[in-house]
Amino acid sequence: MSRNVALLLSRILLAVLFIPAGFQTLGNIGGSTAYFGGLGLPAPAIMAWGVGLFELISGLLILIGLQTRVASLALALFCLSAAFLGHYGQGAGEPALAFMHQQMLMKDIAVAGGFLALAVVGAGAFSADSRRQPAT
Repeated sequence: MSRNVALLLSRILLAVLFIPAGFQTLGNIGGSTAYFGGLGLPAPAIMAWGVGLFELISGLLILIGLQTRVASLALALFCLSAAFLGHYGQGAGEPALAFMHQQMLMKDIAVAGGFLALAVVGAGAFSADSRRQPAT
C-alpha cells in the first residue's frame, strides 16, 4: 500500500469516529447536556453544542484533508481531554461500567496518538491540503 493511500485510509478511519459523534451530540443536545452536567462540567449546554460542532467540523476537516496538521493537533488534545474528563475513574462501584470506561480511556489515548502521527506527516497527496500547496 502506498504512503498516500495509507494516509487517506487513516484519515477516513479517524473521521468516522468524529463525524457521526458530532451528529449524535448535536442531535441529542438534551442527553449530551445531561452527560456533561453529570461530569460536573460548567455550562453543560454550551459544552454540548461546542463539542458537537467541534467533532463534526474537525472530523470533516480530517476527512477532506484540509488544515490537517492543525485539526489533528486539536483532535489529539480533545481526545486526551475526553479521556481524562469523561472516562478516568468513572464507573466506580459497577464493574462492567468501570471496565467500559477503562476501555474508552485507552481508546481515546490511542486515537490521540494516531492524530499526533497525522499531525507530523500531514494529509498526503489525496487531500485538500496537497491541492493548496504551491508547486515547487
